Amino acid sequence: MQGYIHSIESFGSVDGPGLRYIIFFAGCPLRCKFCHNPDTWDIKQGTLRSADDLIQEALSCKSYWGKYGGITVSGGEPLVQLDFLLELFTIAKQEGINTCIDTAGAPFTRNETWFNKFNALMEKTDLLLMDIKHINNEEHVKLTGKANDNIIDMFHYLDEIKKPIWIRHVLVPGISDNDEYLTQTRDFIRSLHNVERVEILPYHTLGILKYQKLGLPYPLENVDSPSKERVENARRILECEKYSAWEKELK
Repeated sequence: MQGYIHSIESFGSVDGPGLRYIIFFAGCPLRCKFCHNPDTWDIKQGTLRSADDLIQEALSCKSYWGKYGGITVSGGEPLVQLDFLLELFTIAKQEGINTCIDTAGAPFTRNETWFNKFNALMEKTDLLLMDIKHINNEEHVKLTGKANDNIIDMFHYLDEIKKPIWIRHVLVPGISDNDEYLTQTRDFIRSLHNVERVEILPYHTLGILKYQKLGLPYPLENVDSPSKERVENARRILECEKYSAWEKELK
């Protein structure tokens, strides 16, 4: 089986524990206004790669991973290519590789046969990095073009099966940098029992050049990055320091 791959990062240090071999999948159903990888949206713009080839390439980096490293799949949205991802992780676990999925959860559904395949994938997955784009459904639609009902359901399901997750929340002034929404997000996170880490990702404009290259208008052209004070405010409200199981284990 082959999948559409956008790019590879051999030594990633911010997408899961330890050093990671990052595989960026092509294709995404969301159109987040703050997305800095619009070049990953179109699945057909990716390069076809086999699962075996990717794993063998990753294994060449394994000696650098240490105890906590492994493979992280990102994107784009990896769950768009569910069949290929399942094959990739099946081979990875046969090689004893730690596996992580960086996902916004947009493709999630309990409809068959997708749900059966997703459950099989979870048996091969050690950790998920889950985005909360926006806790409010109406604002989520404005921000991403899609509702968040199924994404919230995915959070609840991962909690039900006790699958460890790290939560990431992009802080965008005027959109998600709002104390009321941050408090609602905190209350939602408190309702879950499988959260190991919560991270605030300050909005940045590093993707503007990609939009220009693709001939696309940049949706947040007049929005600045949040101040240090607002980032710390969000970290306080979301209780980021409370969720640090991985760091504590390292110590």
